[in-house]
Formats: sequence, structure tokens, C-alpha cells
Amino acid sequence: MTLEKLSADITACTSCPRLIAWCEDVAAKRKKQYRDFKYWGRPVPGFGDPEAELIIIGLAPGAHGANRTGRVFTGDESGVWLYDALHRYGFANQPTSENLADGLTLTGAYINNIVRCVPPDNKPSAEEIQTCRPHLVHELQLLSRKKVVLALGQLAFKQYLTLLKEQGIPVKGLTFAHGAHYDFGPEHPKLLVSYHPSQQNTRTGVLTREMWYRVFETCQGLLGEQ
Repeated sequence: MTLEKLSADITACTSCPRLIAWCEDVAAKRKKQYRDFKYWGRPVPGFGDPEAELIIIGLAPGAHGANRTGRVFTGDESGVWLYDALHRYGFANQPTSENLADGLTLTGAYINNIVRCVPPDNKPSAEEIQTCRPHLVHELQLLSRKKVVLALGQLAFKQYLTLLKEQGIPVKGLTFAHGAHYDFGPEHPKLLVSYHPSQQNTRTGVLTREMWYRVFETCQGLLGEQ
């Protein structure tokens, strides 16, 4: 298995009928401002550097973001915040991510999601999360140089802890708190926690630019410790 093959498998996955139907429905109806845009409309694979030391895990594709463009965190406000920070701190060659042909490359970072299809109301079911989990497990196995995992939001945090627990790594008592980071020893990547850069968080001030940039400063510090 390679990342390229895994990405192809993810894109072709039809394991969750509700999610596949929703992806296709959103792509068919389209948002008014994107009515001339041909939507991706299927599962969205991870994106980034196969040699990445920083792995960023989000929740799921945006209906008119990644489900439209075919790249994680691309085409919506969350992506504006993420790629701006990645460029600012040396992980991306440009500060914007608009479409699959925009020339964006990442160095030292890789981005994926807990669920690879856009869910209705941005709420995947527990069964859908479980069904999609092998994609994340395989991806993390293939990203063998990972040193820091950045979990964006509570669901990504909780699901990553579940993966650690399944590996026999103690996670009891670990709590979600913006900016918190956890060390599991030299054989495992460190875990850094952040609020998700969703519009709900950024437009209400739950997550500010200063708070967001500080997360990536912490990332650089943790990577430097390895």
C-alpha cells in the first residue's frame, strides 16, 4: 500500500450510502455562487508531503469547500485560515488553496480528516466514523516520519485518542483544551490540540488569529524537540 493507492481507494469508496448520496446531491444542486463549478462530489483523500512530520487531522470535507474542489480544507473559510498559517510557518509554498491545479505543495505537513465524505449538517454518525476509520489508520501508518499530530476540534481529538487507546497507549484523563499538547514517549508522535478554524469559531472570536498562529508556533517548537 502506498499513499497514492490509498488516496485512490478513498476516492472510490462507497461504504457509507448516506454520505455518498449527500456528496452527490450537494454536487448536483451546487451553491449559487458556484453554479458554473464542476463539483468533486465524492470522498476526499488526504493531501500533503509523504515525508511529513506534522499531521493535521480535521473532521470532514466542507459541502462547498473540499466536496467542491477535491482537496481537503480548500474552497472555504477554514482553508483560508489553515493554508495561510501553513505558508506563514514554512509548510506551504503559497498562502492560498483554491483548486487541484493551483500549484500548491506542502513540505513537512500532511492534512486529512476523520471522515472523508461531507456529512449532512456536518455531523457524521458514529457508524460512519467507525466505517471510515481504517482510512485514517492506514494513512497514519504510511506517514512513517510523523512527529506531531495536530487535532482540529473535539471530534478529531477524541477519535485520535481512540486510535492511541487501541494501540495500548494510555490516554485516560487527557482533555480537550486549545493549545494543550501531550507527549506519549519517543516512539510516538506528540499530540497538539486546537479549536477547529470553522466559521463558527473564527467569526465569533472563539478562535482568533493570535491563538491560531500560536498553535503553529507550538508545532515548530515540538518538532524542534524531536
